[in-house]
Amino acid sequence: MATLLHLQTSLSGTEGQSAQLAARYIAQWQQRNPQGQVIVRDLIADPVPHLDSERMQVLRGMVEAPLSATQQAVLDQSDALLDELQAADEIVIGVPLYNFSIPTQLKSYLDHLARAGVTFRYTENGPEGLIAGKKVVLLATRGGLYREQGIDFQVPFMKQFLGFMGMTDVDVIYAEGLAMGPLAKQSLSDAQQQVDQLAQA
Repeated sequence: MATLLHLQTSLSGTEGQSAQLAARYIAQWQQRNPQGQVIVRDLIADPVPHLDSERMQVLRGMVEAPLSATQQAVLDQSDALLDELQAADEIVIGVPLYNFSIPTQLKSYLDHLARAGVTFRYTENGPEGLIAGKKVVLLATRGGLYREQGIDFQVPFMKQFLGFMGMTDVDVIYAEGLAMGPLAKQSLSDAQQQVDQLAQA
């Protein structure tokens, strides 16, 4: 059974443009995969805690056994997120741009996935990602124009982080200028068309 994981990161919830583009893609995916399963990880409604010293040490395997109940809970949460990710054939991530970067809730989620020996490893030739065979769709929404301007800290970061863990099959759909009056309507329409094309590919 095909499985799609949707990471929802818009502070506006279902009203957010990234969330609406994701919903549009998922609806068409479900038409093509009527027996498929959609898993929604709402990182706003159910946020992953930010890293602190103890969490970082647990995730890096720097804490000696036996783990305390609190430490074990950190590891269990990370394991659950990884199991969910590994179970998915495809991952759809709505990524709104907030203050020149990705939502802090998404960064916290990613921090709990990056584990040496689990999702990546270092070799004599450099880092090697250990999560393979995943298709990722990034739906990048921005109020201004940032693409190819040298000030995009959203999509390059996401592609770098995903690629570091082995997920290199990444399609990006941009909806830019969403706070720039008349440009917003055309930009959103173009993004919707690209979603439709990608969903039917």
